[in-house]
Amino acid sequence: MRRRDFLKVIAGGVATRPLVAQAQQTEPIRRIGLLVPADDSRFQTFIGAFLQELQSLGWSIGRNIRIEMRTSAGNTGVARKYAAELVAFTPDVILAAGGSTVAPLLEVTHTVPIVFTITADPLGNGFVDSLARPGGNAAGFAQFEYASTGWATRRPPPLLARM
Repeated sequence: MRRRDFLKVIAGGVATRPLVAQAQQTEPIRRIGLLVPADDSRFQTFIGAFLQELQSLGWSIGRNIRIEMRTSAGNTGVARKYAAELVAFTPDVILAAGGSTVAPLLEVTHTVPIVFTITADPLGNGFVDSLARPGGNAAGFAQFEYASTGWATRRPPPLLARM
């Protein structure tokens, strides 16, 4: 009788082994590209808040997420170079902080989703087709709400469009 019990234990262990192996598989690592125009305290605060929110949502660098960050230092040529590098990284999404980083990204990809922040007049700059339905691969948050300032039916003054 002891021999049969032993064989049952062995057979049960062999039968459940694939289930244990499946449970031990690591989750896929998602990739995020991050392009910021400057390495100053304003963007460091922004990046810190972004990373903190990712962590609160269960994302952990190295475990299930990888982030590649580039800083263009306000230089358009450098921004184009880094935009191409980030797209070559094959990210799942690119976060672009500031309007000066969105245009170079849109020049190099029409497929990778781009989420932008701190951007003045994304509609006027051609980043989106409309605020209600952005279309394309870019969407995000405008720096100003033009409807509340009375600019909803006309373009903002040139000074604000360059901010």
